[in-house]
Amino acid sequence: MSISRITSAASAAILSCALASTAPAADVNIAVVGPMTGSTAALGVQMRDGAAAAVDALNASGLLPGIKVILSVADDACDPKQAVAVANRLTMDQVKLVVGHFCSSSSIPASDVYAEAALIQISPGSTNPQLTERGLKTVFRICGRDDQQGLVAAEYILRHYPNKKIAVLDDKSTAGKGIADVVESRLQEAGEKVIRQSYVAGEKDYTALVSRLKRDGIQIAYIGGYYAEIGLIVRQAAEAGAGLTVMANDPLMTSDFSAIAGEAANGTLFTFMPDSTKNAQAADAVAKLKSSNVSAGGYTLYAYAAVQAWADAVKRAGTFDGPRVAAALRSQPIQTVIGPVRFDTKGDNAAPGFVVYRWHNNIVEPVE
Repeated sequence: MSISRITSAASAAILSCALASTAPAADVNIAVVGPMTGSTAALGVQMRDGAAAAVDALNASGLLPGIKVILSVADDACDPKQAVAVANRLTMDQVKLVVGHFCSSSSIPASDVYAEAALIQISPGSTNPQLTERGLKTVFRICGRDDQQGLVAAEYILRHYPNKKIAVLDDKSTAGKGIADVVESRLQEAGEKVIRQSYVAGEKDYTALVSRLKRDGIQIAYIGGYYAEIGLIVRQAAEAGAGLTVMANDPLMTSDFSAIAGEAANGTLFTFMPDSTKNAQAADAVAKLKSSNVSAGGYTLYAYAAVQAWADAVKRAGTFDGPRVAAALRSQPIQTVIGPVRFDTKGDNAAPGFVVYRWHNNIVEPVE
């Protein structure tokens, strides 16, 4: 018998016995992985808080009777090498689910490790299309994709900034460059002239970049990147009197962006998935998170939903075996705190679209 069959049979037996038994709960390990340190740590914290809340709710629900799910938290600092090292360790630890990673540059190389081990990976925030374009059967994303998000941003710019001077910037990362390419391509297809520029992530002074934007008379700049650097660019552009509007991608859904940009954050546009806190299915989870002084916004509920989707699939499959759970994930819509999740054959969630939001007086409001 192959190792995969032994694992499958053992997992099914453990689950079946646990479901039928009144013995003490059997421990099953899962993990949430993301940038728990570094310049994007605020997004990793959202993932951690959402996964932890979901595990607490799952263990209290009795959905998997006789099973106690144990959550571990791993840090990849949005670094591909660290991500692969974490992935190898988690496969050796035989975790049954990885909620993560966040940065596409981490998720993509780590996904090869998980796929080889037939371990379920569900990313709450990796939006680069390549994560699910490689035929990996146990790899999923519960958020949207950049080829959707970029088009929403580009169409917004075309509607509201016709015949304006446009720049498209990126931080050279997998996610940042990927979405900037989508935005630039759509704008050019519509006949717009676009100035394209890259910048180096991790720097503190972007005045040279801002000076060029001001000199070129840029009126709207689309930036693909992460909140720390975009916050600095927005603030330094305001200080320089550049007079431009900035639009960016989903990592701006954190108050850390507003804290970095200061008053200059007002009017900054970005795209993110629909506000899940408004879902009726999320009411209990949102209330419990708020009672613990934890924000339910951003990626918190997307990480929560990843745990829910996996648990539902385990229940229906009657096993923790990765390929069989993956088949169950794809087999039917799953009700979660973000609404119904429908994974397609690639592992993408067919449900979420993208909405344009704006920062205003330290809060986020939907624009379209």
